[in-house]
Amino acid sequence: MSGTVTTPAGRMTALARAELTLLGRSRGTLVAALFVPLVLPFSVWSATKDMDLEKSGLTVGTVVLPAAIGFSLLFAVYGALVGVFTARREELVLKRLRTGELRDTEILAGSALPAVATGLVQSLLLAVGCTVLLDVPAPRAAHLAVLALLLGLVLCASLAAVTSAFTRTTESAQVTTLPVMLVSMLGSGMAIPLEVLPDRVASVCELLPLSPVITLVRGGWTGELSLYETVGPVMTALAWTALGVFAVRRWFRWEPRR
Repeated sequence: MSGTVTTPAGRMTALARAELTLLGRSRGTLVAALFVPLVLPFSVWSATKDMDLEKSGLTVGTVVLPAAIGFSLLFAVYGALVGVFTARREELVLKRLRTGELRDTEILAGSALPAVATGLVQSLLLAVGCTVLLDVPAPRAAHLAVLALLLGLVLCASLAAVTSAFTRTTESAQVTTLPVMLVSMLGSGMAIPLEVLPDRVASVCELLPLSPVITLVRGGWTGELSLYETVGPVMTALAWTALGVFAVRRWFRWEPRR
């Protein structure tokens, strides 16, 4: 590969193609990445029956749609990539790749591309499906939803790389990913919208990594976020992304854990 591919884009594409082949052979990862995000929104839809959404200015669609995208980011991107990074490290793949032309950022980006692309396509399909099935109107501020999705993809990829540094085996990835997944599902507005939580609790939950993504996606569809209300989530998401990139540079492991 190194003798024929000389550009960064070409090198990452070749690595992504190889990673996609390996990803297709992992049935457990495929099930978690492709099917779990399609099932979980139904549980949120069922839970909305017990929520007083009208009081908060929400609808079933504006609750389920952002949650569906959040589930896709968590399972198709974050969860899948923790397993990918850990498996490639333990198999000495990452160590061998570093001896070639590929730079560290190219290795990480190329390895992450299939999962990121899966999360992107899945999020778009879920958005269309929720729009049709739940009678959600077209997004009034589509740029906010696009920004949220891009920030979410980068953030989840960086969080996955950091988590893999503390994951010994691919089997233990099911445990090490639980804190981020549970906290995000329960506190970032997926299972329970922040708008229906007490103000003090909501203020704390707004600072969680995926909370800005859910807020911006919902705001993209409702169009009710003012410029002032948009700045806070964007800055929070950028801060978490910068922190994630720093943590990757500081703690990411390229060789097997002993």
